[in-house]
Amino acid sequence: MIYRIAAAAISLAIVADGAQPGAPTPVAVPMRELEWGQINFLHTTDTHGWLAGHLQEPQYSADWGDYISFSEHMQRKADEKGVDLLIVDTGDRVEGNGLYDSSEPKGKYISNIFGKQRMNMICTGNHELYQPESVAREHSITVPHFMRSYIASNVDYIEPETGNQIPQAQRYIKFRTLNQGLSVVALGFLFNFDRNANNSVVVPVEETMKQQWFQDAIREKPDLFVVTGHVGLRMIEFEQIFKVIREENWYTPIVFLGGHAHVRDARKFDDKAVALASGRYFETIGWMSIDGVKKKSKGAVSTNADITFKRRYIDNNVLGLQHHAGVDEKDFSTEKGLNVSKAIADARKELDLDHKIGCSPGDFWMNRAQYPSNTSIYTWLEKKVLPDTIVNKERADKSRLTIVNTGAIRFDIFKGAFTKDSTYLISPFISTFNYIPDVPYSVAKKVLRLLNGEGPLFEGALNTKYLSIPEQMAPSPFLVKERLHTTSAHQPLQFPDGSGHQHPLVVEDHETNSVGKDSGYYSSSQTHDDEPRVINGYTTKDDLGDDGDDAVHSPIKFYSVPNCIQSRAAFPEGEEEAEPETVDLVFIDYVQPWIIPALQFSGGDYHPENITSYLNTTLTEAIAEWVKANWDGGC
Repeated sequence: MIYRIAAAAISLAIVADGAQPGAPTPVAVPMRELEWGQINFLHTTDTHGWLAGHLQEPQYSADWGDYISFSEHMQRKADEKGVDLLIVDTGDRVEGNGLYDSSEPKGKYISNIFGKQRMNMICTGNHELYQPESVAREHSITVPHFMRSYIASNVDYIEPETGNQIPQAQRYIKFRTLNQGLSVVALGFLFNFDRNANNSVVVPVEETMKQQWFQDAIREKPDLFVVTGHVGLRMIEFEQIFKVIREENWYTPIVFLGGHAHVRDARKFDDKAVALASGRYFETIGWMSIDGVKKKSKGAVSTNADITFKRRYIDNNVLGLQHHAGVDEKDFSTEKGLNVSKAIADARKELDLDHKIGCSPGDFWMNRAQYPSNTSIYTWLEKKVLPDTIVNKERADKSRLTIVNTGAIRFDIFKGAFTKDSTYLISPFISTFNYIPDVPYSVAKKVLRLLNGEGPLFEGALNTKYLSIPEQMAPSPFLVKERLHTTSAHQPLQFPDGSGHQHPLVVEDHETNSVGKDSGYYSSSQTHDDEPRVINGYTTKDDLGDDGDDAVHSPIKFYSVPNCIQSRAAFPEGEEEAEPETVDLVFIDYVQPWIIPALQFSGGDYHPENITSYLNTTLTEAIAEWVKANWDGGC
């Protein structure tokens, strides 16, 4: 069902009090209703610190306080309907926003803010485990706060005092839902991550499932299994878990709630098992509902039943949340929600995140522009930032190649103010730059092609897909990436239907650039007395169809990007094709495990001891330095 928001709603000048100061006012758009079932889920994942919402994108401008207000209204609706509402988060709550990354210590404010939301299930992401300090904070702050709902099925913690390896949290939980009285067994996994800090252990999923506690858990005979996990839906780990649970429980419904891939997606394993992934950066609040779940009597064996799964990807803005909650602006913000919104605003002010460093002259995109192009953020890095800022003064006259993986960039740059917060949105990581001096250019020039997947060199833990952006690591079959060639422009990601954009919700009338009137939608180029505009946004296609997005959008084109980019600097002047005999091979330290094998495969005799520090500067700092020096105009 499509709900057409009255065009008059566009005239709302002020967003509900909970949204952050300066947050852009969302635009009313055509909406799809949420469909309730016996048991319903609100799901977040890969928030990466974006609890203030998107302060330059109106369709995602609600903050964590607004989400808390929304969930309280939705709980009231669930109680009125006599159904259940469960709230879930599946990890990567850290790294990616000034609210987390700019505080000392990191996460000083965000743990308390995030913790104000009720969670029925919560698990660990890989970003919680990269640094020893974040592992320790997760174990000492987040786990105790969510003591009854935190699940760590395959993540362990190393106690600093004793060196003992202990579970990060409980391996699984079981409970009965409040209103329907359904019995639930819930697990919480992390994909087979192997770059975690040494005070943590990630046990491979296959090994975990052989352990006695897991074998006991899948024999609990609940009414419903819920598998939470920081796992991409198209990755192998969820497949393995599904097969083992299903072998023991033929008819029990299974819900998978995943993440990591930064996409909206739903995957159907069978008629009684469906997985949901709910995007990235608090753009999306996932909704899943289930009907047809049978309550088992004690000791009863599962029997076949028709199970219905429904899903929505909710654009995180106040207008949409108000609509789904069934309340107007004056009644939307709850006391708890307002207090959390204020805490976010106070933290942002204390951290001075709105401090302007410079003014961007235009938009620079990760994957909404072709690489290379003048509007690609990677071209900007390659041609401008890296040559100017990644320079060891003692070797500035030496020809150099500087390699950065595209996964080091996390977000786009928008035209206008470039703030302290912007630097962390774009690249929050603490990686610095290492190098190998005086590498023969004939050897060094082959490395980039190998990192970009040209050749059979890298497999397993060193698969080069881990260098790229999350969206390309385990793509949906509805979003097929073509083979990357670093020597040519990258083409749009292609759907099986051959279109170069995410599959549109409706067929465009290309003669008028509008949507057929029979459908009831209008393009952003149209105006109509009774209809809101359709704006650009996600138009998701998944295993359940193409009607998952709650807001009707015009499609956006997305393009593939390489695993790595490379900048050239201080090359011989004169002929365009002039080549130096040797170069300093410089690289961001995240890429280091791939560098030596690539050099050896290319004919170089190099070993880890040949690597040394080049520049003790992070990419975050380099970008801020360049912006301050080059984008100092007014905006």
